[in-house]
Amino acid sequence: MTLRVHRWVGGALAVATFAATGLAAQSTNASSLRHGSGYLDTPAASVLPHGAIQGTWSGYWLDVNRSALIDGTGEVTGFGGPLEQFNQDLSVSVGFFDRVEVGGGILSLNEDNGGDNLFTVFGRLVLLQPEAQGFGLAVGGRYYNDPSFAGAEPNRLGYPDRRFTSTLPGTPDTNYSFYGVGTFFLRGFEASWFPKNDVTFSAGWGSGIFREGGDAEFYSAIDSDGWFAGSNMAIELAENTALNLISEWNGFELNFGAQVAHKGIRIGAHLLGANYQENVTAYRSQRFGLLASVGVCGTGFCTPSFLDRPEPEVIQLPAPAPDTVIVTREVAPAAPTGNPTNICLATGQSERVLITAQGDTLVGPDRVSIRTLRPGVVFAGTYADGRDWFTNDDDIRYENRNYSKSGNAVSLECSSIMRVGEHMGVPLFANRSAERPFETIYVPVRPGTWQAYQTLRGTRGD
Repeated sequence: MTLRVHRWVGGALAVATFAATGLAAQSTNASSLRHGSGYLDTPAASVLPHGAIQGTWSGYWLDVNRSALIDGTGEVTGFGGPLEQFNQDLSVSVGFFDRVEVGGGILSLNEDNGGDNLFTVFGRLVLLQPEAQGFGLAVGGRYYNDPSFAGAEPNRLGYPDRRFTSTLPGTPDTNYSFYGVGTFFLRGFEASWFPKNDVTFSAGWGSGIFREGGDAEFYSAIDSDGWFAGSNMAIELAENTALNLISEWNGFELNFGAQVAHKGIRIGAHLLGANYQENVTAYRSQRFGLLASVGVCGTGFCTPSFLDRPEPEVIQLPAPAPDTVIVTREVAPAAPTGNPTNICLATGQSERVLITAQGDTLVGPDRVSIRTLRPGVVFAGTYADGRDWFTNDDDIRYENRNYSKSGNAVSLECSSIMRVGEHMGVPLFANRSAERPFETIYVPVRPGTWQAYQTLRGTRGD
């Protein structure tokens, strides 16, 4: 991970370009520094959506007062001068069947006398996931190759270091790291003054990189013996834009981060090792860093999504009567005529109206055109017409599936459909006879007009 900036720029741009041509749904999960989705350095019981690809670059500045010099036998021979460097990581991960995420990364590119190249591969399997909010459970593993230094082990800082060797107390073995993690997925608090938000809390235990090295002097008495924890609060800033506030304990360090995601593009900053008061060694130091990632899912950039909210109960009041009209003729003109029809509203209720030959919609006993009553009178319900995501033909994310527009707008009978969820405040419906997972869902465009969306894949893969 000691590779300098000018040697990484080309690689980072190449991965970002690759991801932008392939990656379209990024959930409110954060991007980890080098192991796909999750927190900064610890995992969560969640994975990327099926078919999603995420490329991530991260780096941090290391500036410590001194560093121990250790020979090939593990003996300390002295201390070097100040250590100043910018360490970087590059990783790519892919989601499968909404249950599995696998990937790999480059931690360091070096000559043999500098520790050689360091690489990692990783994977995670979700064993239990809630339909909405609730508890999830996952297991996973990470592999790191050895540095070329005799007896050296991969360390959690991600670059070759002679000081971290198999001759340390406790004989650390960090090539393979296995873990289990549980996560609570919760809807955030509701307040008129605060935007939509979701919260996750995770805790788990891991071997290898999560616990090895705790007996070494430079880790002092801060070893958690493999236990780690993390939390993330996702806040909706605007449509397709979310802020992640992250905190975690990775077994040795307290880390904090903030990431802003707009569609599939994410940028962030983080503080690692916040629990250290003095930068004594690289293993006990505060380090500031940056992150950038790009994610796509199927047909376009991934967009942040939040847990479904229960639909608030709406009390429908009668529409106000039209303004009083003074009629000067003794005989009132004949009421307009039209063809009677039922239109299905976004509330799931049917309304009987008259449609004239000119296409006007007449309501009430006096058969008044709805156009003359607006904006004072509107049909009940929330509709997609005029919303950016509907106008731009964006995909809909529902129950871990992507849906895209299918065909022209249609008319539906309320008796044949049922409400199943919502997207950006607009309710979603499906045929009453359909079974989960739904192949087709319907979005109310205008009163009586519906747009079908079909899933982008045929199987869930559970």
